[in-house]
Amino acid sequence: MVPDLRPDFQPDIEAVAEQVFTALADPSRRDILAALASGGPATATDLAARLPITRQAIAKHLALLTDAGLVTAEPGERRRVRYRLRSTPMKVAQQFLAALARDWDGPLDALKEHLDRGA
Repeated sequence: MVPDLRPDFQPDIEAVAEQVFTALADPSRRDILAALASGGPATATDLAARLPITRQAIAKHLALLTDAGLVTAEPGERRRVRYRLRSTPMKVAQQFLAALARDWDGPLDALKEHLDRGA
């Protein structure tokens, strides 16, 4: 399911972050995202020419990346589909991690102070 990431919609941050982390867990998908980031929009065939992954495997990875909202499919010339990066899900995952870090900062600082006093 593609997350609803319209600017006026407040997504379930944890659900979006989970999809992003699941997508990023695979090194091949990270390679595909890196190739799109460095080379711009591309077809599965273009990506297969640049990466040591078959076109069929790339197509499967692109489907998962599309479901996570990290890429969007755009119709191209002669029925070829080009894939383009979307940054919004990554920003939502960053917000999730920042909130998680804030939740840990206080308790970790308190623990550090406690340990420093005891030393």
